[in-house]
Amino acid sequence: MSQAVNTIAAELLLGLMVLAAGLAATAALAPVTGAGLMLSLALYAAMAALIWHALNSNRSSLGWPNRVTLLRGLLVAWLAVWTTFPSWLSAGAWTVVAVTLASLLLDGVDGYLARRLDQSSSFGARFDMEVDAALILLLCVLIAQAGIAGPWVLLIGLMRYAFVLAMILFPSLNQTLPDSFRRKVICVWQVASLIAAFVPVLPPLLINSVLALALALLVISFSLDIRWLYRQRPVNSLTNRSVQ
Repeated sequence: MSQAVNTIAAELLLGLMVLAAGLAATAALAPVTGAGLMLSLALYAAMAALIWHALNSNRSSLGWPNRVTLLRGLLVAWLAVWTTFPSWLSAGAWTVVAVTLASLLLDGVDGYLARRLDQSSSFGARFDMEVDAALILLLCVLIAQAGIAGPWVLLIGLMRYAFVLAMILFPSLNQTLPDSFRRKVICVWQVASLIAAFVPVLPPLLINSVLALALALLVISFSLDIRWLYRQRPVNSLTNRSVQ
C-alpha cells in the first residue's frame, strides 16, 4: 500500500482508540449499555468507511481540515451512547451543550484550514455535511427522548435525509446547489435552537416555539431548493430533438 493509504489507516485506527477510551471513561461514570456502545462504534465504522472509500481509491491523504472533521465525528459518535440510558438529562444536559458547542467551534476551524491550506475538496464538503447531519439528528433524538419536545422535533433531523431520498427517487434533482446565505443563516438558527433546548433554565414554551420556528424555516428552505433544482433540471433528449 502507498504511504497515503497507510497514513489514513493509522489515523482511522487512532480515532477508534480515542473513541474507545472516551466510551470506557463514560461507562465508568454512567450506566452505559451494550446497545449504546454498539451504536457509537457503528457510527464511527460508517464514518471510517466513508473516508476509506473516498480517499483510498485515489490514494489521497486525509489532510488537516478532514482530520478536524474526523474529530467532530468522534464527538458525535461518543454522544450517541447517551441515547441508551434515560437518566442522561439530569446527569449531563450541560455536557450535551458543551460537546455541541465544541463541534460547532471545530466546524469553523476545519473550514478555515481548508481555505488557509488550499485543501478544499468535494469530499471534505460532503464529509463535513454528513457529520453536521448526524449531529443534528442525534440532538433531535435526545430532545424527543427526554420529552423536551414532542416526536415532531425528529422532522428537523430527518429533513436532510428526506431531501437525499428525493434526489434518489427523482434523479433530475440530483444537482449541485449554489451557495446560499439564506441556507447558512437557517442552518445556524437550527443548530442554535437545538442547543438551546438543552439549557435547563429555559421555559418549555420558549424551547418549543424556537424549535417549531426552526422546523418551519427548514421546510421553507428545502422547498425553495427543490423548486430551484426542478427549474434547473436537464432537458431530456426527446425535448432536444423536438426543438431541433
